[in-house]
Amino acid sequence: MTAVKGFPAFPPQRAGARFATSWWGLAWIKAMEDTSLDHTLLRKGRAYAKTGQVGPIAVSPGRLAATTEGEYDTVVRVAQLTDAEWERFLDQVAAQSGHIAALLDGEVPHALVEAAEDAAVPLLPTVGDLEPECDCPDWGHPCKHAAALCYQTSWLLDGDPFMLLLLRGRGRTELLEALQLRDAPTPAATGMSALAAFSLGVPPLPAPPPVAVEYVPLELEEAAGVDVAALKVLAASASARARDLLSGGSPAVLTERQDRVRLAAEHDLDIGDAPAVLAWQYGGPAGLEVLEHAWTPGRQELARAEAAWQREELPPVQAARNRWTLGSLQLRLGRDGRWYPFTLREGEWWPSGAPERDPAALAY
Repeated sequence: MTAVKGFPAFPPQRAGARFATSWWGLAWIKAMEDTSLDHTLLRKGRAYAKTGQVGPIAVSPGRLAATTEGEYDTVVRVAQLTDAEWERFLDQVAAQSGHIAALLDGEVPHALVEAAEDAAVPLLPTVGDLEPECDCPDWGHPCKHAAALCYQTSWLLDGDPFMLLLLRGRGRTELLEALQLRDAPTPAATGMSALAAFSLGVPPLPAPPPVAVEYVPLELEEAAGVDVAALKVLAASASARARDLLSGGSPAVLTERQDRVRLAAEHDLDIGDAPAVLAWQYGGPAGLEVLEHAWTPGRQELARAEAAWQREELPPVQAARNRWTLGSLQLRLGRDGRWYPFTLREGEWWPSGAPERDPAALAY
């Protein structure tokens, strides 16, 4: 039997942190949530998963296990594939070299899952495939502890799709060894199979890049009519932008106001406009733009954000163009596709944190 794989406990996550981001991780969560009849326990499970109430996770064929909330033994069982099902699955993997290459690259191709389903091999779990067990007093199916374990497992699946195969009965090593015993697909005249390519090993890394030259501040003497402090700031700024250009970057062309705010943000200068300086520190030109200008996003952009918001069961917001307001919190969608948080201070909206792609991550 494949050895058990252990994973350290996930630390508490920031408020609004997402679970699965891969489509197969989302399918895992859906299989668990569709089985549940108690959404309150699911909500508690999400909270337990994000606040670090799940201990180290052990993954083995057909079994997930962890100690939750410090005292409960929680297990989630997954139906293992039979030997016949594994043979049919390996046939589908071996049929296209791209399938194993994608798995090794951390992806689960839709085409592979569809081909497995056509061969009557259930790779992804569906309703009823996950069987939770826990010695807590909850009667839910799953209880909040098993739900928390499943939610955290979605992070493991995002990081390594071979975890899904291990739960179905075979780990990475067994799968690769079984594939090596099969005839590889005939390589094209100008290429080779994925298995042959991966067997070549990892080439040596290139030489490290040259050490960057550290900027040495100018040593200037006081002179009549010369603001030495300002000159030092300008010299440091010009040096930084020159390094960007020399390293292949292309610093954006800034307006006079943007450049003034940039200098204040980078060199702790007081220009009498603290919100603008904060906006630059959190988001650069895009942060300043979203502070000072409202705009009307496309419906598709807002629909994705609304779906993420509803998935976390967050309260409704007051929406106006690119701005969502929830009490003393306001989220503003920038033209760069990121949401910027603002808080209300004495009747004025101030930037209050770094932007996120998912507005739900900023809701707490």
